[in-house]
Amino acid sequence: MPPAPPARPTLPLAAARRIWLGAQCLDRPAPFGAGAAATPAVVAQLGYVQIDTIHVVERSHHHILWTRIPAYERADLHRAQSVDRTVFEYWTHALSYVPAKDFRFFLPAMRRHRAAPAKWFGAVTAADMRKVLTLIRDNGPLTIRDIDDDVLVEKDHAWASRKPSKRALQMAFYNGDLVISARAGMLKTYELTDRHFGWEARPRPATPRQVLDYRIDRALRSQGVVSLDSICHLQPSLKPVIRPLLEARAKRRQLVELRVEGAGDTPHWAAPETLETIPDPKAALVHILSPFDPLVIQRKRLEQFFGYAHRFEAYVPKEKRLLGYFALPVLAGDRIVAALDLKTDRAAGKVLIQQWNWIGDASPVSDKPAIEDALQRFEEFQLAK
Repeated sequence: MPPAPPARPTLPLAAARRIWLGAQCLDRPAPFGAGAAATPAVVAQLGYVQIDTIHVVERSHHHILWTRIPAYERADLHRAQSVDRTVFEYWTHALSYVPAKDFRFFLPAMRRHRAAPAKWFGAVTAADMRKVLTLIRDNGPLTIRDIDDDVLVEKDHAWASRKPSKRALQMAFYNGDLVISARAGMLKTYELTDRHFGWEARPRPATPRQVLDYRIDRALRSQGVVSLDSICHLQPSLKPVIRPLLEARAKRRQLVELRVEGAGDTPHWAAPETLETIPDPKAALVHILSPFDPLVIQRKRLEQFFGYAHRFEAYVPKEKRLLGYFALPVLAGDRIVAALDLKTDRAAGKVLIQQWNWIGDASPVSDKPAIEDALQRFEEFQLAK
């Protein structure tokens, strides 16, 4: 009878939290310094920064960057995207900023999209595509506002546009023919991808195996301790092909398979050097987090590691909301201590607290002063030009 496999070691929950916070660069002040170079450095560390349209406070991409770059300026992201071209927009689990050096890992998805477009692009004709590509090739980058359409069509998907040229622009973007070369709020400027990056030849597309390894490496870098759920967020179909790669790395002693305290038998993996250098507890920095922050967006993982189940209630009927329309979790050290429903009143020049909810063992006496200091910094960021 073969010997039983060795028991997986158990990582204390407090250690798992510290590893994740360290990987997210939320455990120390200004980890990337200041200046324009900090923005692409954050995107590279996190792997992607999610974009979202909701604007009751500053949009998520700026918010996520400011959380890790206290001296962040919005112009730094414009420079990274449009001038230095060190980041680009594409779909991860949502539309996100991604390091430009990773472009080749997205080329296979672009090819798949070209071969089998999403159903809401079914109305886009070859003539529509030729029109927008020719316009951009001949006249330079443009926005949807630069195109006049005589005919509007009915929507066949909630996110679809009634303007045919917009669908063609979006389809060419997902195909990789166009890139978003600039963004002003939610208004996107489209440019030919190769011309934007100045390529004479495109990067070689990553192989399927390289794409899987990229996903694993991205998760290890930004999470420290990973699981199949955390690597395959919103893409569970990848789990059967990702798991053997993790197990193979563990056999080569590149990873350690372990349990995380409180997460049951769910296997997790970490690099040996990660487990040897677990960050020490530090001063309890306070961060007001976006609900789209990488620490928050994976709700199941957040609850496992922090004991906090965040509810995103922007699309919940008002009478059923518990935390508020756009609640922002507050991180103090390694605890989620509050959820604040905030709204920026730009005309009045202040941030409004719509609702304040204490979480877990948080203390209004000991925790509130530091949160109020963080709110002051948050308000200054919101109102900065």
